[in-house]
Amino acid sequence: MSERTKTFAAVDLGASNGRVMVGRVGPDTLRLSEAHRFPNRPVHLPEGLRWDILGLYGGVLDGLRAAGQVDSLGVDSWAVDYGLLDAHGALLGNPVHYRDRRTDAVAEKVWATVPPDELYRSTGIQHAPFNTLYQLVAAQGTPQLAAARRLLLIPDLITYWLTGEQGTELTNASTTQLIDPRTRDWARGPAARLSVDLGLFAPLRRPGDPAGPLLPHVLEATGLRGPVPVTTVASHDTASAVAAVPARPGERFAYLCTGTWSLAGLELDAPVTTEASRAANFTNELGVDGTIRFLRNIMGLWLIQECMRTWGESDIAPLLAEAAQLPALRSVVDAADPAFLAPGSMPERIATACRATGQPAPATRAETTRCILDSLALAHRRAIHEAQHLADRAVDVVYVVGGGARNGLLCQLTADACGLPVVAGPAEAAALGNVLMQARAHGSVGDGAAPRELVAATQPLTRYEPSGDQAVWDAADRRTGRWSGPS
Repeated sequence: MSERTKTFAAVDLGASNGRVMVGRVGPDTLRLSEAHRFPNRPVHLPEGLRWDILGLYGGVLDGLRAAGQVDSLGVDSWAVDYGLLDAHGALLGNPVHYRDRRTDAVAEKVWATVPPDELYRSTGIQHAPFNTLYQLVAAQGTPQLAAARRLLLIPDLITYWLTGEQGTELTNASTTQLIDPRTRDWARGPAARLSVDLGLFAPLRRPGDPAGPLLPHVLEATGLRGPVPVTTVASHDTASAVAAVPARPGERFAYLCTGTWSLAGLELDAPVTTEASRAANFTNELGVDGTIRFLRNIMGLWLIQECMRTWGESDIAPLLAEAAQLPALRSVVDAADPAFLAPGSMPERIATACRATGQPAPATRAETTRCILDSLALAHRRAIHEAQHLADRAVDVVYVVGGGARNGLLCQLTADACGLPVVAGPAEAAALGNVLMQARAHGSVGDGAAPRELVAATQPLTRYEPSGDQAVWDAADRRTGRWSGPS
């Protein structure tokens, strides 16, 4: 192994599971292996839906023990959620889950003080009822927020427990609806008017910044020899995933980061905060190296995950094989509909949505699966068409990264729906992006396009060519009642 090849641990926490991945990176080397995977099971308590953050942290420690000696580690996770700490740095209760109902109707309260168009011009963030801003307004007047002296987003909280050092990573902070994407600093005006105390947040960090070494008791718990530095990565898992998109320099591409959510959009140099962009509910989140992730959140594979949980199914492969044999576009739903946000009874809700639009309700598990995949492909098509229109940026290829890259039926349907070739892979994009940001900070890979070029040269990719008639997808899109393509 080259003396320039180094080993990095990526702590990658998703909404349904967490994992510690080990990456070995050198000038021509990028190898990723799984050290440990553990479930992320939210808990319903009398006060609402909460994350089992201590269970997750225990999984992280187990994973670092399994990973063995590393040159650095970094932490990424889902966005918007946070933990509150008291004056002594102790956690004030389990973090609230973004699917908790406490933010119902909070947006209207916020908009009465800062109108939605003004809020969008200031932050560029799409409206989602679970944004951190709405969570904080919902929490006003609670004992926990009154006692809090620090707020740490989930990856920053894990990093704090590992190092004792507090910071707020910028790409994840941009999802809070409290960052100005032009200045890449806090949107102080709206925060002050809404009585949101920005002093609760730790100082901003950027990908590549040092986050501190592992604490002695962490070294003891994991069996690692110190010092082991923790390196700040693009700690929003989507930001890390986009950093690992294997696009070539100058290529006109769109991306789909697929997992529990589908994040569909473009990589831009500047935010798009027009009224048309707000009306289309596109968001401007910060990426690495000064980029903007101009994208729309779509419900994603959550729809299938919830159906499988209801059915007691654990293996999706037979469902996909049967669904692939069924007629396309028999019934479709709007995959971005907030009606699908909450857990529970997903097959019934999908059937109800089909009946409400005069379409046949899926009668079997395979029919429900096919309805979901067709609907996701339509939502991907809609988002990519609209992103091109709003940003005045043409696209020649769509890169699908994340767990959905393994779903060949979904990738082919997305190519057919968009009328564009789809390149699928890598599936572990968030972990790879995490590793690559560490590797760049520690000199194992260069700046600029070098990380993406290394992904393209070393990771398996599959290309899907579009087929079929776009008019068929146009007709299906009209059945959902959603706009698609330039007007």
